[in-house]
Amino acid sequence: MPVLNIAMVGSDDLARELAKPTDQRDVHTYVHKETVDGQARILSLIRPAKYPERLRPLLNALSAARAGFIEVTAVDATFGEALVAFASAGIEHGVAVLAPPQGEWIDEDMVQALFKQAGLSKWTFEKADGIELRNAFFRIMDVVSDLLASIEEQPLVVPIDQHFNVKGIGLVAIGYVQSGVVHVHDEVNMLPHGGTGSVKSLQVMDDDVDRAGAGDRVGIALRNAKEESLSGTCLIVHPEIDDKKTNTFRPLALENHSVSSMQMKVSPFQKKQIAVGDVVHASIDLQFNVGRVESVDGESCTVRWETPLLQRIDDAPDVLIAQLDSNPRILGSAKLSKVE
Repeated sequence: MPVLNIAMVGSDDLARELAKPTDQRDVHTYVHKETVDGQARILSLIRPAKYPERLRPLLNALSAARAGFIEVTAVDATFGEALVAFASAGIEHGVAVLAPPQGEWIDEDMVQALFKQAGLSKWTFEKADGIELRNAFFRIMDVVSDLLASIEEQPLVVPIDQHFNVKGIGLVAIGYVQSGVVHVHDEVNMLPHGGTGSVKSLQVMDDDVDRAGAGDRVGIALRNAKEESLSGTCLIVHPEIDDKKTNTFRPLALENHSVSSMQMKVSPFQKKQIAVGDVVHASIDLQFNVGRVESVDGESCTVRWETPLLQRIDDAPDVLIAQLDSNPRILGSAKLSKVE
């Protein structure tokens, strides 16, 4: 079933106009599901409830999203940082709602100009009406449908953000399928710890399924897997295949970076310049890695990571780069190349 993940910066009240709440942890999720001509389609809102106090939940939401949603209550630093975040994450399509506090006013023309300056010219402005908002996001779903289908052709990558043991089922890992497809009975690897297991069953939106594809939030019941393999940052991938008898070769989808060459694309709203010795944070596929800049050459720099960063070998998304003491905290995005 098609699913559109939407990263949201805004209020719980506005989120409930669009969808029903399903999970209320640090990142709140809301789901709207409807069936048209026998085909189910889903809008899934991912709202970092503790943003702007904490940046990482927003970066995680952006990592899983293909569309954006911003409630503009004021033209302030938080609004500016949200624009930088969505633009740096490459969220080309989205919806904005103007919601000034009672008795106050927001200049829509100015806000639209700021969206365009940030690189979000395809976003639309809508009323805070559930039906109109859902229709706007279903239009976006239609626009990105080919992209979502093409992502399923890529190697499997599932970052895991929860895991637990369920009586009668065993070890279950939960995360968003970032790319590829996972099937029941698949053999999988868990990186960076190197554990292995097989897929006993899959669940999407509380339904048992035989497959889960890009965009799905999936529960993966694992057989012959160890819980410590899922500790900390964990990404599930298909194992490497090197069968000389059948001339079949499939590499691992991810590679470890201890040191990366980083080609920066700095946000137009960011005045901070990266310098040697700076500490930076990289967000990719729900990872949040800390690194130190070792050299700088114009828009390029070399970064050594405190813990290895996992990046897709092919079709790697841009990495969001942040400095927690800068304003805005997000510097922009970057292309990473492995040095060692």
